[in-house]
This record gives sequence, structure tokens and C-alpha cells, in this order.
Amino acid sequence: MKPKILYIEDNDQNFYLVSFILSAKGYEVIRARDGREGIDLAVSHKPDLILLDIQLPVMDGYATARELKKNPGPAGVPIVALTSYAMVGDREKALAAGCTGYIEKPINPKTFAAQIEEHLAAGGRG
Repeated sequence: MKPKILYIEDNDQNFYLVSFILSAKGYEVIRARDGREGIDLAVSHKPDLILLDIQLPVMDGYATARELKKNPGPAGVPIVALTSYAMVGDREKALAAGCTGYIEKPINPKTFAAQIEEHLAAGGRG
């Protein structure tokens, strides 16, 4: 069974690129367009990994990560912030909110799948 990745991202172009790369590597990619929808899909689809944009409508990525960690269903699922927030302290803020990893946008298409594989392996679920 191929690993399932939930990508919480409101930008169509960002989603398309990530989905294209990961689908080509055999992953199933599910999309949520905001934090609230992401939490609901994490509960119903039980992904192996969650990719989380920080700048989201309805509920930002930090609040979404905190809620995911509180919910018993997806609480153990690794969450990787995938964000253009790259200022000093942003990585630490994402990790403090409950993310287990951090990848800056723009992604490098040549190394992105390997980064995802590392996070899946570290999460123990992939």
C-alpha cells in the first residue's frame, strides 16, 4: 500500500508541483485547502504524513498543527511545515506548534521526494 500524504495548501500552483513530484514517486496525495478542512481530512483519511503550509485561510498553520496534535486520531502523524516563511525564528515557531519537520519553499524538485522519504522514515509510519 502506497503511503498517503495530506497536503494542506491553499495555493493551486504549490499543490500541483508537490502533488506531481510525490505522485510520480508512488505516493497518494490528498489535498485540504485550509486548516479546518485539513484537520477533518487527517481524521478521516489517516495519512502517513502531513505537509502543512503556514499561511492558510480560516486557521493558520500554527493553529492547525496545535489542533492536529491534540486530536487523538492524527496526533502521532508527522507534520512537516512546507512554507515560504523563512525568517529567523520561523522554523522554531513551527516546531513549537507541533511540526516535526520544516521545508522551505520554493522546494527543490530534485531533492524534495528524498526529503519526504526521510520524514516518513523518521515518523515510523511510512
